[in-house]
Amino acid sequence: MIEIGRVEGVFRYPVKSMGGESVEAATMGWHGVEGDRRLAFRKIGDRGGFPWLTASKLPELVLFRPVCRDGELPAYVRTPDGSELAVFGEELAAEVGRRYGAPVEMMQMKNGIFDDASISVIGSDTIREIGRLAGRSLDARRFRPNIVVSLVQPGAFQEDTWLGGTLLFGEGENAPAVQVTGPDMRCSMVNLDPDSANPQPEVLKAIVRANDNRAGIYGTVTRMGRVAVGQAVFLKPNSI
Repeated sequence: MIEIGRVEGVFRYPVKSMGGESVEAATMGWHGVEGDRRLAFRKIGDRGGFPWLTASKLPELVLFRPVCRDGELPAYVRTPDGSELAVFGEELAAEVGRRYGAPVEMMQMKNGIFDDASISVIGSDTIREIGRLAGRSLDARRFRPNIVVSLVQPGAFQEDTWLGGTLLFGEGENAPAVQVTGPDMRCSMVNLDPDSANPQPEVLKAIVRANDNRAGIYGTVTRMGRVAVGQAVFLKPNSI
């Protein structure tokens, strides 16, 4: 087992594709970070295999901010014009549906609503290198990670070397652990500025050119626990 870095940031996204929140610490359960992507808008009448409304279809979703005052799930969402609307209220559904052009309804899923695995991790060096290649200073939020790691050994795209291994956050036998299951294959979400929703396609193009569209990893929780900013991060490589 080797120390590869420190936790630089912890994030969760209570409503799928809406703005996220940075926290100092969070509990990792069997279904990912508690409070992460437990809510999403469903496209009413969509009978496809993926009925959820995401920012790839409505970029403005990233400008909606869930408001978490008590507990891990929001009671309200702050709209781009500053109004606070009840998360399950008709007004919020109507506002999002108006922008999308079709009716939607808020849904809550106990085990979360994920495109792939329940945990995403990326190194801060990878974010900086993509920004350098794209000619922009990039906010970690556009990559929508759960955990950002500051690496001991500088260098971008080191996450690919973690595949098949296990990440441990903190020291001791009870440190939370994540089995690395695959690379994070990026989509147009990374092009959206989290503060304006303006598309910047050079970001995804940079990832495709530099690392075959991979930036970060996905994983599943194999030991629950608390992950916090400042914790040491260890890699237990695949023994096979």
